[in-house]
Amino acid sequence: MKRIGLALGGGVARGAAHLGVLSVLERERIPIDYVAGASAGALVGALYCAGLRQAESEALLRGFGWRQLARFTLSRRGLISFAYLERWLAATIGDVTFAELRCPFAVVATDLATGLPIVLREGRVAPAVRASCTLPGLVVPIEIEGRTLVDGCVANSVPAAAVRALGAEYVIGVNLFGTRSGRTRNALQIGLAVLEHLLRRSGGSMEASDVLITPELSGLNSYVRFGGRAAAAGLGAQATEAQLPALRAALCPERV
Repeated sequence: MKRIGLALGGGVARGAAHLGVLSVLERERIPIDYVAGASAGALVGALYCAGLRQAESEALLRGFGWRQLARFTLSRRGLISFAYLERWLAATIGDVTFAELRCPFAVVATDLATGLPIVLREGRVAPAVRASCTLPGLVVPIEIEGRTLVDGCVANSVPAAAVRALGAEYVIGVNLFGTRSGRTRNALQIGLAVLEHLLRRSGGSMEASDVLITPELSGLNSYVRFGGRAAAAGLGAQATEAQLPALRAALCPERV
């Protein structure tokens, strides 16, 4: 079988959809050899590569919200600090390095100076995930190896290239920025729709995966409310079910 990579995209609170994707892949016994994540995908990917499986991650994230993620701060560089996210992750999986994870893992962040994607594969995992989740303009950026890093979705929302660089021969991408259903009724909705279009295609995300799973999440109406995590996980599972024929044909032709 081909070596399989999983590229988990960003989507803030919609990241719970990744748990539904993982639940179906685990049930179908589709092995994941490599993982790369951006933003929320980096957080879920870190839990997975540390050895937590879907049910464990789901139980862990059931009580996860802004209290575990952020605190307001007095800074000229942002209104919120994600230092609490870094501490929470280090307390949950241990303050481990990438080399200590059970599955090869890469985190994608964006270099604020150049706008280019930065792939983090060495050193401590928790600050790398924090960097990848750092929403520019709102969250205080983090400095790693002399670079000022912000949200990975800015440069590459579904990091297929990063997981191929780890060694994947077949990439399953998960995109959480879907198209909006219905009419945009005000300026805020119009601006958000344009931002979604830009993020969905950042870094060639739509074309770089061998199969792209895109849950229909527009009905959740929010990227910032964590209360819809169960619905998001269900929609992630549903979207993965729809792609099973393509996955079986490519990876397990004897089961088609």
